[in-house]
Amino acid sequence: MKKYFEFEKLGTNYRREFIGGLTTFLAMAYILAVNPIMLSLEAVPDLPEAMRMDKGAVFVATALAAAVGSLFMGLIARYPIGLAPGMGLNAFFAFTVVLTYGIPWQVGLTGVLFSGIIFIILSLSGLRELIINAIPAQLKYAVGAGIGLFITFLGLQNADIIVGDPNTLVALGDLSAGPTLLAIFGLVVTVIMMVKKVNGAIFYGMIMTTILGMFVKLIDVPTKIVDKVPDVSPTFGAAFDVFFQDPMSLMTTQFLVIVITFLFVDFFDTAGTLVAVATQAGLMKEDKLPRAGRALLADSMATVTGAIFGTSTTTSYVESSAGVAAGARTGFASIVTGLLFILALFFSPLLFIITPAVTAPALIIVGVLMVSALGNIEWTKFEIAIPAFFVIIFMPLSYSIATGIAIGFIFYPITMLLAGRRKEIHPIMYAMFIIFILYFIFIK
Repeated sequence: MKKYFEFEKLGTNYRREFIGGLTTFLAMAYILAVNPIMLSLEAVPDLPEAMRMDKGAVFVATALAAAVGSLFMGLIARYPIGLAPGMGLNAFFAFTVVLTYGIPWQVGLTGVLFSGIIFIILSLSGLRELIINAIPAQLKYAVGAGIGLFITFLGLQNADIIVGDPNTLVALGDLSAGPTLLAIFGLVVTVIMMVKKVNGAIFYGMIMTTILGMFVKLIDVPTKIVDKVPDVSPTFGAAFDVFFQDPMSLMTTQFLVIVITFLFVDFFDTAGTLVAVATQAGLMKEDKLPRAGRALLADSMATVTGAIFGTSTTTSYVESSAGVAAGARTGFASIVTGLLFILALFFSPLLFIITPAVTAPALIIVGVLMVSALGNIEWTKFEIAIPAFFVIIFMPLSYSIATGIAIGFIFYPITMLLAGRRKEIHPIMYAMFIIFILYFIFIK
Protein backbone atom coordinates (compact mmCIF):
# COMPACT_ATOMS: atom_id res chain seq x y z
CA MET A 1 0.00 0.00 0.00
CA LYS A 2 2.72 2.47 0.97
CA LYS A 3 4.69 1.59 -2.16
CA TYR A 4 1.69 1.95 -4.49
CA PHE A 5 0.83 5.40 -3.14
CA GLU A 6 4.52 6.41 -2.86
CA PHE A 7 4.31 7.47 0.78
CA GLU A 8 8.07 7.72 1.22
CA LYS A 9 8.63 9.69 -1.98
CA LEU A 10 5.91 12.19 -1.09
CA GLY A 11 6.86 12.42 2.57
CA THR A 12 3.56 11.27 4.03
CA ASN A 13 2.10 8.53 6.21
CA TYR A 14 -1.20 6.83 7.06
CA ARG A 15 -2.05 9.33 9.79
CA ARG A 16 -1.58 12.37 7.56
CA GLU A 17 -3.52 10.75 4.74
CA PHE A 18 -6.40 9.77 7.03
CA ILE A 19 -6.64 13.26 8.52
CA GLY A 20 -6.45 14.76 5.04
CA GLY A 21 -9.20 12.45 3.74
CA LEU A 22 -11.39 13.21 6.75
CA THR A 23 -10.85 16.95 6.31
CA THR A 24 -11.82 16.75 2.63
CA PHE A 25 -14.96 14.82 3.56
CA LEU A 26 -15.97 17.43 6.14
CA ALA A 27 -15.37 20.21 3.62
CA MET A 28 -17.54 18.42 1.03
CA ALA A 29 -20.21 16.90 3.28
CA TYR A 30 -22.62 19.80 2.77
CA ILE A 31 -23.45 18.34 -0.67
CA LEU A 32 -25.27 15.45 1.05
CA ALA A 33 -27.88 17.94 2.26
CA VAL A 34 -27.74 20.53 -0.52
CA ASN A 35 -28.00 18.22 -3.52
CA PRO A 36 -31.26 16.47 -2.52
CA ILE A 37 -32.88 19.83 -1.75
CA MET A 38 -31.62 21.27 -5.03
CA LEU A 39 -32.70 18.38 -7.27
CA SER A 40 -36.07 17.97 -5.53
CA LEU A 41 -36.73 21.69 -6.13
CA GLU A 42 -37.89 21.91 -2.52
CA ALA A 43 -37.51 25.69 -2.46
CA VAL A 44 -39.95 26.05 -5.40
CA PRO A 45 -43.59 25.86 -4.29
CA ASP A 46 -46.60 24.55 -6.21
CA LEU A 47 -44.80 22.19 -8.58
CA PRO A 48 -46.23 18.90 -9.82
CA GLU A 49 -44.67 16.03 -7.89
CA ALA A 50 -43.56 14.47 -11.18
CA MET A 51 -41.06 17.31 -11.59
CA ARG A 52 -39.46 16.66 -8.21
CA MET A 53 -36.84 13.99 -7.62
CA ASP A 54 -37.20 11.87 -4.48
CA LYS A 55 -35.01 13.38 -1.73
CA GLY A 56 -34.13 10.07 -0.11
CA ALA A 57 -33.13 8.51 -3.42
CA VAL A 58 -31.05 11.56 -4.38
CA PHE A 59 -29.34 11.43 -0.98
CA VAL A 60 -28.28 7.83 -1.62
CA ALA A 61 -27.27 8.61 -5.21
CA THR A 62 -25.21 11.60 -4.01
CA ALA A 63 -23.39 9.57 -1.36
CA LEU A 64 -22.72 6.65 -3.72
CA ALA A 65 -21.56 8.87 -6.57
CA ALA A 66 -19.21 10.69 -4.19
CA ALA A 67 -17.95 7.41 -2.74
CA VAL A 68 -17.35 5.71 -6.09
CA GLY A 69 -15.84 8.84 -7.64
CA SER A 70 -13.45 9.41 -4.75
CA LEU A 71 -12.42 5.75 -4.74
CA PHE A 72 -11.80 5.86 -8.49
CA MET A 73 -9.67 8.98 -8.11
CA GLY A 74 -7.68 7.43 -5.27
CA LEU A 75 -7.10 4.03 -6.84
CA ILE A 76 -6.74 4.94 -10.53
CA ALA A 77 -5.16 8.42 -10.52
CA ARG A 78 -3.71 8.35 -6.96
CA TYR A 79 -4.59 11.99 -6.30
CA PRO A 80 -5.90 13.38 -2.97
CA ILE A 81 -9.03 14.74 -4.63
CA GLY A 82 -12.60 14.00 -3.57
CA LEU A 83 -15.49 13.88 -6.02
CA ALA A 84 -19.23 14.48 -5.63
CA PRO A 85 -22.15 15.92 -7.61
CA GLY A 86 -21.01 19.40 -8.56
CA MET A 87 -22.48 22.68 -7.40
CA GLY A 88 -23.56 24.71 -10.41
CA LEU A 89 -24.23 21.64 -12.49
CA ASN A 90 -26.95 20.56 -10.07
CA ALA A 91 -28.40 24.08 -10.30
CA PHE A 92 -28.36 23.86 -14.10
CA PHE A 93 -30.02 20.46 -13.90
CA ALA A 94 -32.81 21.54 -11.54
CA PHE A 95 -33.49 25.16 -12.46
CA THR A 96 -32.69 25.21 -16.18
CA VAL A 97 -33.29 21.71 -17.53
CA VAL A 98 -36.29 20.76 -15.35
CA LEU A 99 -37.82 24.04 -14.17
CA THR A 100 -37.18 26.33 -17.17
CA TYR A 101 -37.13 23.90 -20.10
CA GLY A 102 -39.80 21.66 -18.57
CA ILE A 103 -37.77 18.56 -19.42
CA PRO A 104 -38.46 15.51 -17.21
CA TRP A 105 -35.68 14.87 -14.72
CA GLN A 106 -35.34 11.35 -16.14
CA VAL A 107 -34.30 12.87 -19.49
CA GLY A 108 -31.93 15.17 -17.62
CA LEU A 109 -30.23 12.12 -16.12
CA THR A 110 -29.93 10.67 -19.62
CA GLY A 111 -28.12 13.87 -20.62
CA VAL A 112 -25.74 13.47 -17.68
CA LEU A 113 -25.13 9.85 -18.67
CA PHE A 114 -24.37 10.79 -22.28
CA SER A 115 -22.00 13.57 -21.21
CA GLY A 116 -20.17 11.11 -18.96
CA ILE A 117 -19.80 8.57 -21.75
CA ILE A 118 -18.50 11.25 -24.12
CA PHE A 119 -16.10 12.39 -21.40
CA ILE A 120 -14.78 8.83 -21.09
CA ILE A 121 -14.20 8.67 -24.86
CA LEU A 122 -12.45 12.05 -24.84
CA SER A 123 -10.32 11.00 -21.89
CA LEU A 124 -9.23 7.79 -23.62
CA SER A 125 -8.71 9.32 -27.07
CA GLY A 126 -6.62 12.35 -26.14
CA LEU A 127 -9.12 14.78 -27.69
CA ARG A 128 -9.55 16.44 -24.31
CA GLU A 129 -6.33 18.44 -24.79
CA LEU A 130 -7.58 19.73 -28.14
CA ILE A 131 -10.87 20.90 -26.71
CA ILE A 132 -9.31 22.41 -23.59
CA ASN A 133 -6.84 24.36 -25.71
CA ALA A 134 -9.61 25.54 -28.06
CA ILE A 135 -11.56 27.36 -25.35
CA PRO A 136 -9.75 30.55 -24.31
CA ALA A 137 -8.77 30.70 -20.66
CA GLN A 138 -10.65 33.97 -20.23
CA LEU A 139 -13.96 32.31 -21.04
CA LYS A 140 -13.18 29.38 -18.77
CA TYR A 141 -12.72 31.82 -15.90
CA ALA A 142 -15.92 33.61 -16.88
CA VAL A 143 -17.95 30.39 -16.82
CA GLY A 144 -16.72 29.56 -13.32
CA ALA A 145 -17.45 33.07 -12.04
CA GLY A 146 -20.87 33.16 -13.70
CA ILE A 147 -21.89 29.89 -12.09
CA GLY A 148 -20.71 31.29 -8.77
CA LEU A 149 -23.01 34.32 -9.14
CA PHE A 150 -25.89 32.06 -10.17
CA ILE A 151 -25.41 29.80 -7.14
CA THR A 152 -25.20 32.82 -4.81
CA PHE A 153 -28.43 34.17 -6.31
CA LEU A 154 -30.11 30.81 -5.65
CA GLY A 155 -28.88 30.84 -2.06
CA LEU A 156 -30.20 34.37 -1.47
CA GLN A 157 -33.55 33.31 -2.92
CA ASN A 158 -33.75 30.14 -0.85
CA ALA A 159 -33.14 32.21 2.28
CA ASP A 160 -35.79 34.77 1.19
CA ILE A 161 -33.13 37.46 1.55
CA ILE A 162 -33.92 38.29 -2.09
CA VAL A 163 -37.54 37.94 -3.22
CA GLY A 164 -39.56 38.60 -6.34
CA ASP A 165 -41.06 42.05 -6.87
CA PRO A 166 -43.61 43.01 -9.58
CA ASN A 167 -42.09 46.47 -10.01
CA THR A 168 -38.34 45.87 -9.80
CA LEU A 169 -38.22 42.10 -10.52
CA VAL A 170 -36.27 41.48 -7.30
CA ALA A 171 -36.11 43.18 -3.92
CA LEU A 172 -34.85 42.69 -0.38
CA GLY A 173 -37.03 40.27 1.58
CA ASP A 174 -38.38 40.46 5.10
CA LEU A 175 -35.21 40.16 7.16
CA SER A 176 -37.23 39.77 10.36
CA ALA A 177 -38.80 36.48 9.25
CA GLY A 178 -37.66 33.45 11.27
CA PRO A 179 -36.25 31.29 8.44
CA THR A 180 -34.49 34.31 6.93
CA LEU A 181 -32.90 35.23 10.25
CA LEU A 182 -31.78 31.62 10.61
CA ALA A 183 -30.13 31.74 7.18
CA ILE A 184 -28.42 35.03 8.05
CA PHE A 185 -27.09 33.47 11.26
CA GLY A 186 -25.72 30.55 9.24
CA LEU A 187 -24.10 32.91 6.77
CA VAL A 188 -22.45 34.97 9.51
CA VAL A 189 -21.01 32.01 11.43
CA THR A 190 -19.81 30.37 8.21
CA VAL A 191 -18.10 33.58 7.10
CA ILE A 192 -16.39 33.86 10.49
CA MET A 193 -15.06 30.30 10.23
CA MET A 194 -14.01 30.78 6.61
CA VAL A 195 -12.06 33.91 7.53
CA LYS A 196 -10.47 32.01 10.43
CA LYS A 197 -9.62 29.23 7.92
CA VAL A 198 -11.47 26.49 9.79
CA ASN A 199 -11.42 23.27 7.75
CA GLY A 200 -14.96 22.16 6.98
CA ALA A 201 -16.36 25.64 7.75
CA ILE A 202 -19.36 25.21 5.42
CA PHE A 203 -20.25 21.85 6.98
CA TYR A 204 -19.88 23.12 10.54
CA GLY A 205 -21.90 26.22 9.68
CA MET A 206 -24.78 24.02 8.54
CA ILE A 207 -24.60 21.99 11.76
CA MET A 208 -24.67 25.10 13.96
CA THR A 209 -27.54 26.59 11.97
CA THR A 210 -29.52 23.36 12.24
CA ILE A 211 -28.99 23.19 16.01
CA LEU A 212 -30.14 26.80 16.44
CA GLY A 213 -33.13 26.09 14.17
CA MET A 214 -34.19 23.20 16.39
CA PHE A 215 -33.68 25.30 19.53
CA VAL A 216 -35.98 28.09 18.26
CA LYS A 217 -38.41 25.51 16.81
CA LEU A 218 -37.92 26.45 13.16
CA ILE A 219 -36.61 22.94 12.44
CA ASP A 220 -38.06 19.66 13.66
CA VAL A 221 -35.94 17.66 16.09
CA PRO A 222 -35.07 14.26 14.54
CA THR A 223 -36.50 11.22 16.28
CA LYS A 224 -33.36 9.24 15.46
CA ILE A 225 -29.93 9.75 13.97
CA VAL A 226 -29.07 6.39 12.42
CA ASP A 227 -31.49 4.50 10.20
CA LYS A 228 -31.57 2.12 7.29
CA VAL A 229 -30.41 3.43 3.94
CA PRO A 230 -33.25 5.14 2.00
CA ASP A 231 -34.68 3.48 -1.10
CA VAL A 232 -32.76 4.50 -4.22
CA SER A 233 -35.15 2.79 -6.66
CA PRO A 234 -37.09 6.00 -7.55
CA THR A 235 -34.01 7.31 -9.37
CA PHE A 236 -31.83 4.23 -9.97
CA GLY A 237 -31.66 3.41 -13.68
CA ALA A 238 -34.05 6.23 -14.64
CA ALA A 239 -31.40 7.54 -17.03
CA PHE A 240 -32.07 4.53 -19.27
CA ASP A 241 -35.88 4.84 -19.34
CA VAL A 242 -36.21 7.34 -22.18
CA PHE A 243 -33.31 5.83 -24.10
CA PHE A 244 -35.03 2.45 -24.32
CA GLN A 245 -38.67 3.60 -24.43
CA ASP A 246 -38.54 6.61 -26.76
CA PRO A 247 -35.03 7.24 -28.10
CA MET A 248 -36.28 9.57 -30.84
CA SER A 249 -37.35 12.09 -28.20
CA LEU A 250 -33.66 12.66 -27.50
CA MET A 251 -32.94 13.71 -31.09
CA THR A 252 -33.44 17.43 -30.41
CA THR A 253 -31.20 20.48 -30.39
CA GLN A 254 -32.33 21.19 -26.84
CA PHE A 255 -31.10 17.80 -25.62
CA LEU A 256 -27.81 18.35 -27.47
CA VAL A 257 -27.32 21.70 -25.71
CA ILE A 258 -28.00 20.03 -22.35
CA VAL A 259 -25.38 17.34 -23.00
CA ILE A 260 -22.84 19.90 -24.24
CA THR A 261 -23.39 22.10 -21.18
CA PHE A 262 -22.95 19.21 -18.75
CA LEU A 263 -19.85 18.11 -20.66
CA PHE A 264 -18.36 21.58 -20.98
CA VAL A 265 -18.74 22.68 -17.37
CA ASP A 266 -17.56 19.36 -15.94
CA PHE A 267 -14.68 19.21 -18.42
CA PHE A 268 -13.14 22.51 -17.44
CA ASP A 269 -14.18 22.51 -13.81
CA THR A 270 -12.36 19.21 -13.40
CA ALA A 271 -9.27 20.39 -15.25
CA GLY A 272 -9.08 23.56 -13.15
CA THR A 273 -9.57 21.69 -9.88
CA LEU A 274 -6.94 19.07 -10.74
CA VAL A 275 -4.34 21.69 -11.57
CA ALA A 276 -5.15 23.83 -8.53
CA VAL A 277 -5.08 21.00 -5.98
CA ALA A 278 -2.06 19.28 -7.55
CA THR A 279 -0.14 22.55 -7.51
CA GLN A 280 -0.99 23.09 -3.84
CA ALA A 281 0.17 19.56 -3.03
CA GLY A 282 3.42 20.00 -4.98
CA LEU A 283 2.52 17.23 -7.43
CA MET A 284 3.01 19.19 -10.66
CA LYS A 285 6.08 18.33 -12.74
CA GLU A 286 7.43 20.92 -15.18
CA ASP A 287 4.02 22.67 -15.17
CA LYS A 288 2.37 19.42 -16.26
CA LEU A 289 0.00 17.19 -14.34
CA PRO A 290 1.22 13.58 -14.12
CA ARG A 291 -1.48 10.96 -14.74
CA ALA A 292 -3.89 13.67 -15.95
CA GLY A 293 -5.58 11.19 -18.27
CA ARG A 294 -6.28 8.81 -15.38
CA ALA A 295 -7.70 11.63 -13.27
CA LEU A 296 -10.04 12.74 -16.06
CA LEU A 297 -11.03 9.13 -16.66
CA ALA A 298 -11.86 8.67 -12.97
CA ASP A 299 -13.95 11.83 -13.04
CA SER A 300 -15.89 10.74 -16.14
CA MET A 301 -16.50 7.25 -14.73
CA ALA A 302 -17.90 8.88 -11.59
CA THR A 303 -20.31 10.96 -13.70
CA VAL A 304 -21.63 7.83 -15.43
CA THR A 305 -21.99 6.07 -12.07
CA GLY A 306 -23.82 9.04 -10.55
CA ALA A 307 -26.20 9.27 -13.52
CA ILE A 308 -27.10 5.60 -13.17
CA PHE A 309 -27.82 5.98 -9.44
CA GLY A 310 -29.75 9.19 -10.05
CA THR A 311 -27.89 12.46 -9.57
CA SER A 312 -26.48 15.33 -11.60
CA THR A 313 -22.90 15.45 -12.87
CA THR A 314 -20.19 14.25 -10.48
CA THR A 315 -17.00 16.29 -10.57
CA SER A 316 -13.74 16.94 -8.73
CA TYR A 317 -14.10 19.21 -5.70
CA VAL A 318 -11.87 22.20 -5.08
CA GLU A 319 -12.68 21.68 -1.38
CA SER A 320 -10.07 18.92 -1.62
CA SER A 321 -7.56 21.70 -1.07
CA ALA A 322 -8.63 21.64 2.59
CA GLY A 323 -7.48 18.02 2.82
CA VAL A 324 -4.19 18.88 1.13
CA ALA A 325 -3.68 21.69 3.62
CA ALA A 326 -4.21 19.11 6.38
CA GLY A 327 -1.48 16.88 4.96
CA ALA A 328 -3.00 14.73 2.19
CA ARG A 329 -0.62 13.96 -0.67
CA THR A 330 -1.80 10.68 -2.20
CA GLY A 331 -4.85 8.81 -3.40
CA PHE A 332 -5.11 7.05 -0.04
CA ALA A 333 -6.75 10.23 1.30
CA SER A 334 -9.37 10.00 -1.46
CA ILE A 335 -10.08 6.41 -0.46
CA VAL A 336 -10.71 7.59 3.11
CA THR A 337 -13.05 10.27 1.77
CA GLY A 338 -14.93 7.73 -0.32
CA LEU A 339 -15.39 5.31 2.57
CA LEU A 340 -16.73 8.13 4.77
CA PHE A 341 -19.37 8.92 2.16
CA ILE A 342 -20.46 5.27 2.31
CA LEU A 343 -20.69 5.51 6.10
CA ALA A 344 -22.81 8.66 5.73
CA LEU A 345 -25.55 6.59 4.04
CA PHE A 346 -26.72 5.41 7.45
CA PHE A 347 -27.34 8.95 8.77
CA SER A 348 -30.21 9.83 6.44
CA PRO A 349 -32.57 10.99 9.26
CA LEU A 350 -30.36 14.05 9.62
CA LEU A 351 -31.01 14.90 5.97
CA PHE A 352 -34.74 15.28 6.31
CA ILE A 353 -34.54 18.01 8.95
CA ILE A 354 -32.36 20.19 6.74
CA THR A 355 -34.25 23.14 5.24
CA PRO A 356 -33.42 25.63 2.46
CA ALA A 357 -32.58 28.19 5.16
CA VAL A 358 -29.80 25.87 6.37
CA THR A 359 -28.33 25.18 2.94
CA ALA A 360 -28.62 28.76 1.64
CA PRO A 361 -25.39 29.94 3.37
CA ALA A 362 -23.51 27.05 1.76
CA LEU A 363 -24.71 28.12 -1.69
CA ILE A 364 -23.72 31.73 -1.04
CA ILE A 365 -20.24 30.85 0.24
CA VAL A 366 -19.55 28.40 -2.61
CA GLY A 367 -20.54 31.20 -4.97
CA VAL A 368 -18.02 33.51 -3.32
CA LEU A 369 -15.30 30.89 -3.81
CA MET A 370 -16.17 30.46 -7.48
CA VAL A 371 -16.21 34.15 -8.43
CA SER A 372 -12.56 34.43 -7.41
CA ALA A 373 -11.91 33.56 -11.06
CA LEU A 374 -12.87 37.16 -11.92
CA GLY A 375 -9.38 38.28 -10.99
CA ASN A 376 -7.89 36.24 -13.84
CA ILE A 377 -9.89 37.97 -16.60
CA GLU A 378 -8.20 40.72 -18.67
CA TRP A 379 -10.83 43.40 -18.13
CA THR A 380 -8.71 46.11 -19.78
CA LYS A 381 -9.05 44.36 -23.15
CA PHE A 382 -12.56 45.11 -24.37
CA GLU A 383 -12.64 42.23 -26.84
CA ILE A 384 -12.15 39.90 -23.87
CA ALA A 385 -14.19 41.84 -21.33
CA ILE A 386 -17.42 41.89 -23.38
CA PRO A 387 -17.89 38.12 -23.96
CA ALA A 388 -16.59 37.31 -20.47
CA PHE A 389 -18.98 39.81 -18.87
CA PHE A 390 -21.92 38.51 -20.91
CA VAL A 391 -21.18 34.94 -19.79
CA ILE A 392 -21.09 36.05 -16.17
CA ILE A 393 -24.07 38.44 -16.07
CA PHE A 394 -26.53 36.47 -18.19
CA MET A 395 -26.31 33.33 -16.06
CA PRO A 396 -28.10 34.81 -13.02
CA LEU A 397 -30.22 37.31 -14.99
CA SER A 398 -31.57 34.70 -17.43
CA TYR A 399 -31.66 32.05 -14.69
CA SER A 400 -29.77 29.77 -17.05
CA ILE A 401 -26.14 28.67 -17.11
CA ALA A 402 -26.52 27.51 -20.70
CA THR A 403 -27.81 30.91 -21.85
CA GLY A 404 -24.84 32.68 -20.29
CA ILE A 405 -22.38 30.35 -21.99
CA ALA A 406 -24.19 30.67 -25.32
CA ILE A 407 -24.26 34.49 -25.37
CA GLY A 408 -20.63 34.83 -24.35
CA PHE A 409 -19.45 32.27 -26.88
CA ILE A 410 -21.37 34.03 -29.65
CA PHE A 411 -19.77 37.39 -28.90
CA TYR A 412 -16.22 36.07 -28.46
CA PRO A 413 -15.36 35.46 -32.15
CA ILE A 414 -17.13 38.69 -33.11
CA THR A 415 -15.16 40.91 -30.73
CA MET A 416 -11.89 39.12 -31.45
CA LEU A 417 -12.36 39.55 -35.22
CA LEU A 418 -13.14 43.25 -34.78
CA ALA A 419 -10.02 43.62 -32.63
CA GLY A 420 -7.87 42.12 -35.38
CA ARG A 421 -7.08 38.98 -33.38
CA ARG A 422 -8.44 36.49 -35.91
CA LYS A 423 -5.43 34.18 -35.61
CA GLU A 424 -6.13 33.62 -31.90
CA ILE A 425 -9.58 32.14 -32.55
CA HIS A 426 -9.57 28.36 -32.69
CA PRO A 427 -11.80 26.76 -35.40
CA ILE A 428 -13.75 24.99 -32.65
CA MET A 429 -14.89 28.40 -31.37
CA TYR A 430 -16.41 29.14 -34.79
CA ALA A 431 -18.25 25.83 -34.58
CA MET A 432 -19.58 26.76 -31.14
CA PHE A 433 -20.61 30.17 -32.51
CA ILE A 434 -22.81 28.45 -35.09
CA ILE A 435 -24.17 25.90 -32.60
CA PHE A 436 -25.23 28.59 -30.14
CA ILE A 437 -26.79 30.76 -32.85
CA LEU A 438 -28.91 27.75 -33.80
CA TYR A 439 -29.62 27.24 -30.09
CA PHE A 440 -31.32 30.63 -29.87
CA ILE A 441 -33.13 30.21 -33.18
CA PHE A 442 -34.63 26.79 -32.52
CA ILE A 443 -34.85 26.65 -28.70
CA LYS A 444 -35.16 30.17 -27.38
